Amino acid sequence: MRIAHSASSQSCSTQHVQHAVHITAAKLSTSDRRLVLFSDLTKALGVEVNPQLLELALTHRSYAYENSSTLTNERLEFLGDSVLGLVVTEELYLRYPDLDESRLSPLRSGIVNMRALADIARALELGKHIRLGKGEEVTNGRDKNSLLGDALEALIGAIYIDCGFATASRVVQQLIKSTLEEAMAKGAGLDGKTALQELVASLGKGTLEYLVTESGPDHDKSFTATAVVGGDEIAQGEGKSKREAEQAAARSAYEKLSS
Repeated sequence: MRIAHSASSQSCSTQHVQHAVHITAAKLSTSDRRLVLFSDLTKALGVEVNPQLLELALTHRSYAYENSSTLTNERLEFLGDSVLGLVVTEELYLRYPDLDESRLSPLRSGIVNMRALADIARALELGKHIRLGKGEEVTNGRDKNSLLGDALEALIGAIYIDCGFATASRVVQQLIKSTLEEAMAKGAGLDGKTALQELVASLGKGTLEYLVTESGPDHDKSFTATAVVGGDEIAQGEGKSKREAEQAAARSAYEKLSS
């Protein structure tokens, strides 16, 4: 996936100054060294972010633990997760006015999930910037989906803190563009049951079926459906009709399998 960006990055922090071209690495301050280190990342993002905040966003807890520090990217990840979710949800709401909630939900799950976020992080070459402990380093932590996805969310959180929501929203929209198109192409914008069927087939998970039970009097029945994939019960859904319950179960199962 290609990350589109403008020829010149937008500056978000008044603390940043233009560096002289001929300054030597030996004379760079700690802050300046961070700017140089992250220059390719900020160029890909099309935005400059406080280098200390960037470093924090890319500090895994394994590194902090081994260096007797309590500073990790987990708080920024927590924040970035919410910012990402809001931006993606708003983008889908505005972009697809004819899709109802049953179709928007699996589409969002096709974008905001561990594998999709990790692929975006790989396109940014985020792994090489993450500060890891030795244990994670030797187990190929730089290419783990969970670690990359978390780092990307922390990065989004850092952009939000330093640059504000408008800039964070622009960056997220830029990052998810290809992922959104791929999710639509794979059928994630279809109804819940169809989307789940497409996902199960793509993952090679085997057969998909629904077990439905009903309760209550004839005039006020309730239905509970369980989505079963490859013999395993994945998720349940409830509704006032069999179809409604199956759709609810399908959406829940889709979110679990795509995370």
